[in-house]
Amino acid sequence: MNTLSNIWNQPKTSATGLLIALVTVAGVLSQQGINLGKAGSGTVVTLIGALATAVLGLIAKDPEPTGSSSSTTAKLGVWALIALLLPLPFMTACSGVTVAQDIVNWTPTLQSAVATVNSTAALLAPADAPIFVAATIGFDAASNLLANQARAYLANPSAGVLAQMQSQIVTFQQQVNAALLNAAKITDSASQKHAISAIQGVATIVEAMLGLVQSVSTKAAVAQMAAHSTIKLAAVQPLIDRSSAVRIVAEHYAEPEGLASLQVAQAEQLQRVAGF
Repeated sequence: MNTLSNIWNQPKTSATGLLIALVTVAGVLSQQGINLGKAGSGTVVTLIGALATAVLGLIAKDPEPTGSSSSTTAKLGVWALIALLLPLPFMTACSGVTVAQDIVNWTPTLQSAVATVNSTAALLAPADAPIFVAATIGFDAASNLLANQARAYLANPSAGVLAQMQSQIVTFQQQVNAALLNAAKITDSASQKHAISAIQGVATIVEAMLGLVQSVSTKAAVAQMAAHSTIKLAAVQPLIDRSSAVRIVAEHYAEPEGLASLQVAQAEQLQRVAGF
């Protein structure tokens, strides 16, 4: 029987298999409420699952020749070390105030993304523009409401305002997810590409905000949020360009894209386990 270290030193197929196993085991343990200890406001199980998921994505994006096991092992080891040594913003939000401030900090980027959505209709075929406008018309109001709620929480932290943020971020997420699905129905390929790309900018930020709010919500509150999330992440994920999402997160936190990739993967993992 191979030990863990022996498996790790095999060619990439073995390393990839190990990572898949880690993702699977971490997901099962998380669903059973087993956390193996805390890491920030998250758990060791969640960190392992997110790390393995992210590194699998890196392997798929940048494949190595079959025989280069030493290069693959080195790359995996470096990312594992980075993940363990550097705090991840999606994990280190330690209070509602921290989360509210981060949402406020995201607001200019969100407003810019919404402005891009508003100007995209002019780029679409005449038959497609009304569909796009109808699908995205609520983005301005939703983004302004969430930003105002975050500022209100900073001024007066309370369970009531946190509950409002929990409700609003799910409402906004559902608006964005519905818009993505509607954009995917556009038959003109150029129009569809413009529409999905514009909406994705908003989707990435909203998912980041959802992860932040989730990180300071009780288990019962998260379950209630997930129950109102009828269009699940799995339904829209095929429409999302991961590299674009990673760039947005990296630019916001002024960090390397490799670390941002871990954060995006972790947020997705947390939301999948919670039922979003």
